[in-house]
Amino acid sequence: MKLLENKVVVITGAARGIGEGIALKLAEHGAHIAFTYVSESSAEKAAALETKLTALGVKAKAYRSNAAKFEDCESFVNDVVSNFGGIDVCVNNAGISKDNLLLRLTPDQWDDVMTTNLKSVYNMTKQVIRPMMKAKSGSIVNMSSIIGIKGNAGQSSYAASKAGIIGFTKSIAQELGSRNIRCNAIAPGFVETDMTQYLKEGSAGDEYKKKIPLGRFGSSEEIANVTLFLASPLSSYVTGQTISVCGGLNV
Repeated sequence: MKLLENKVVVITGAARGIGEGIALKLAEHGAHIAFTYVSESSAEKAAALETKLTALGVKAKAYRSNAAKFEDCESFVNDVVSNFGGIDVCVNNAGISKDNLLLRLTPDQWDDVMTTNLKSVYNMTKQVIRPMMKAKSGSIVNMSSIIGIKGNAGQSSYAASKAGIIGFTKSIAQELGSRNIRCNAIAPGFVETDMTQYLKEGSAGDEYKKKIPLGRFGSSEEIANVTLFLASPLSSYVTGQTISVCGGLNV
């Protein structure tokens, strides 16, 4: 059974990592996928993902667009509505980290993280709710982090941005529930991606795993499975929630 047959899904930052895993999982369930990437260096990976998605029998298109820029989001969403006919699901996945102790954290580093991680969620959500309100249905899935719940030394900017996403999610769920638009967040723990590759090296990785009850890092597919649940009718009575996918790290 395909849970998202002919639904249109937009995903920010999907050329690799968790975003790529989500795009593939949702396409396997029949969703048409429009996704973004930012840098020219990601163009080849984005094109490869587009090919993989279309091979699954769905419509797919990669857009070079910066979710941190309001005008880019407006243009992207307008193009998707024009080319795909509407938007049923929005996955706000784009994010970066610039870890540093507060004493060394520069204003520019703080601003870069807050803009990319938090402002992008505002930018995209503000745009996608227009077609969703017209259709009187929709699901928005925001990618937070377990760090936004627990905090972590050296990650104050990242933690603040991801905690902000949780507050934003709860507010939007209350604003749009009457329009049959749901908004939820996912808080991944340590997931094996390019961003966390350094954590796997040497004894540092072992120390992190000791803190996780399941004793291992997660996979992009495991985050994608929860995204599929929140995007699909299986979660039709779920909104305003933050689901931790962290191997028990926040227990």
